[in-house]
Amino acid sequence: MGRCFVSRCFCSMMTPKSDSSLTGEPRTVSAPAPSATEAPRIVKACRRIPLDRPPVWLMRQAGRYMKEYRAIREKVTFLELCKNVDLAVEVSLQPFNTFGMDAVIMFSDILIPPEAMGMRLEFTEKGPWLPEPLSSRADVERLRIPDPVEHTGFVMEILASLRRSLQTYPDVGLVGFAGSPWTLATYMVEGGVSRNFTRIKTMMYDDPETLHLLMDKLAQTVTLYLNAQIEAGAQVVQLFDTWGGIVTRDQYRRFIQPYQRQILDGLNREAAPAILYVNGSPNVLDLMAETQPDVIGLDWLTPLSDAREKLGPNIALQGNLDTNALFTRPEVLKPLITAMLAEGGDTGYIANLGHGILPQTPVENVRLFVDTVKQWAGASSSASFSGR
Repeated sequence: MGRCFVSRCFCSMMTPKSDSSLTGEPRTVSAPAPSATEAPRIVKACRRIPLDRPPVWLMRQAGRYMKEYRAIREKVTFLELCKNVDLAVEVSLQPFNTFGMDAVIMFSDILIPPEAMGMRLEFTEKGPWLPEPLSSRADVERLRIPDPVEHTGFVMEILASLRRSLQTYPDVGLVGFAGSPWTLATYMVEGGVSRNFTRIKTMMYDDPETLHLLMDKLAQTVTLYLNAQIEAGAQVVQLFDTWGGIVTRDQYRRFIQPYQRQILDGLNREAAPAILYVNGSPNVLDLMAETQPDVIGLDWLTPLSDAREKLGPNIALQGNLDTNALFTRPEVLKPLITAMLAEGGDTGYIANLGHGILPQTPVENVRLFVDTVKQWAGASSSASFSGR
């Protein structure tokens, strides 16, 4: 399948403003010119270049566990924060400024594209709410495939501003992201968070043609969206499939894998490598590998050594400490981190959690996690999986 990149040229720069970022007006943005001689540590890890230590960042690293984030959230709603360029940039940088991670992930939400496709989106205390969920083929047919700059230009401005902020830190990478079609579809059909996923699974069984239509529209939307992020300055992109583990292996092969592959084939990966993360992935690791991402993100159910043995040396790995381990005592936590690092090796490995950081996580343990990775001296002497 040929790659389809965003054709729009981000050739003029508009200065991000907090008050204008909520208007929805189209914007054009431009990333700083990339260095021809330097690449951030995380990009080198994605490309499987040997390093003295792995890069470290955390999924959901900008969030409620930080008091600085909570102070900003007291002033704006979650969705307003996602669309306010200045504030989103500020919260994106908070964990980097506090802990010194090797990557900054933009602050946003995976449900921004469904809203751009024409769905109503709200956030409540219980999480995201889509008050008009999809229930028929006609509902799916009404969804547009949005121009990412016209409909989500604030995301591109956030990335461009972050890239400017990080110009003096060439070893620090900027990460963009999107939800995978299946995970987005679950929210769009269920109307929000679900325990049993009855509506999306009923559509899968009773009306698979409509589900395939929805998945294809989402794949086209996400491809355009991620390519626009890359053009705006993202140096790595991650595709999140939070609910990819709720289906059988055969269902994954039929309804999830083809659309992951469609996106990954369509991305400008010469400019930015791609990470594929599936929560609950032990049963489908080989199917993930068949989509040919640069990196596979692991949850904590699969040991890094097992994943490397199954996947081989040509795909980098990311992960995968249990998020709940960050609630333990330091003398318990540090050996868990060093054991993970020893398994990860010095080539093609990114230190991270197995899922997003939890809101009540002790800040001091986040610092211990990051510092332990950055002080790691065992990578060069530990068994590297690159040659196995």
